[in-house]
Amino acid sequence: MGASALKGDHTAGENMASTGVIDDYVTRLSRTLKGPRGPKLDMVTEARDSLLDTAEALEGDGLDRAEAERVAVEEFGSISEIAPGYQEELSISAGRRLAALLFLSMPLTTLMWSVIWRIFPTDVADYAARPGWFVPVARGLDILQMLTGVLGALALVALGRGLRRIRRPRLVTRSLAVFVWLMLPVTLALGAALTHGSHGPTGFSDYPPGIGVGLVSYTFMLLQLYCAARCMSVTRRRPVTA
Repeated sequence: MGASALKGDHTAGENMASTGVIDDYVTRLSRTLKGPRGPKLDMVTEARDSLLDTAEALEGDGLDRAEAERVAVEEFGSISEIAPGYQEELSISAGRRLAALLFLSMPLTTLMWSVIWRIFPTDVADYAARPGWFVPVARGLDILQMLTGVLGALALVALGRGLRRIRRPRLVTRSLAVFVWLMLPVTLALGAALTHGSHGPTGFSDYPPGIGVGLVSYTFMLLQLYCAARCMSVTRRRPVTA
């Protein structure tokens, strides 16, 4: 009974130690990679499952568990070898998210504001009091937002079907993020100029649909900044081994 218990304890201890080989490898891999949480978790989980399957196959060939896991890790490759490929995939995933957000949010924002300015009860005198640059600036802002949506669509295609022809998708993701950081301040400046040129406009601060559209617009901007910041972080440098 005592020998059996000792043997069981020894086997359990051996399994715990051997499990640590793969767990340690997966933990270091997870710490090395940067990117969207969902895709990153899927990659790390897939790597762990692959390692465990290989270890079980090697164990079935006669190796003990600890040796099987060690060999499985060696065959899988060092973190410095596989991390760049995984990081490239994460940068693509982050770029797709930002591109999809721009493709959906920018045209929608333009459409919402166009509808608001058509239905908002504005006095004719307010239009006459607006400066001469008001209409060109308003049209310029609309064009900028629509072009941003088109750019998002092009980036979405490039990071999807276009991956076969693009050698550096990481550069596409980073360029898109830089564009967002440059575009949003310009958008805010043009919007502020239009607000000043329209003198408020009068009564708009108490207009519920206008307030709602404004909140949606600022929410989109914050999401765009957040996604762009993540893309910059993911593509800043190649992964370093933990």
